[in-house]
Amino acid sequence: MSFLKPNTYFAYPISTQSGIVSNLHNELLEYVNSEKPTHDHSSVYYQRFYISKFNLGNQEMQAKFSTPTVIRDGDKVIVSGYLKNSGFQVLAYTNKTQQLTKSENWIVLGLGAIFFLAVVIGLLNSDLLLEGALIPKLFLAGFMLVALYMGYRALVIREAI
Repeated sequence: MSFLKPNTYFAYPISTQSGIVSNLHNELLEYVNSEKPTHDHSSVYYQRFYISKFNLGNQEMQAKFSTPTVIRDGDKVIVSGYLKNSGFQVLAYTNKTQQLTKSENWIVLGLGAIFFLAVVIGLLNSDLLLEGALIPKLFLAGFMLVALYMGYRALVIREAI
């Protein structure tokens, strides 16, 4: 029954590492919606990603979350994630010094995947697809790819937790 185990489908094996944080650098990656009015500085027009780069022993780590990471130099942490290129991509972490655990919300990603699959099923049952038009087929393919990616990402984060 190995096909039921999520590790079977992952491109990178999930592993954990622990150690003392050193050489911590925090960055903010911010995307601005192109439809943002010039006079409005509301947060709804911004998408923020908080990136923390640090070392655990000799291994470089990168944690990218939608909220700031709660890690300081000298903290003892356990990270879970996968090796990507020359660094370790963190999906979840436990800060033993500050006694907290953080990760992205895999449940929301799973629900999003279910929503996009429902849209795909709705498109399959519509008359637009039977007419042979190209645009509904492109939407079907696009929504299916988004649903698969969101489901895959939810499984990866759940496995890391």
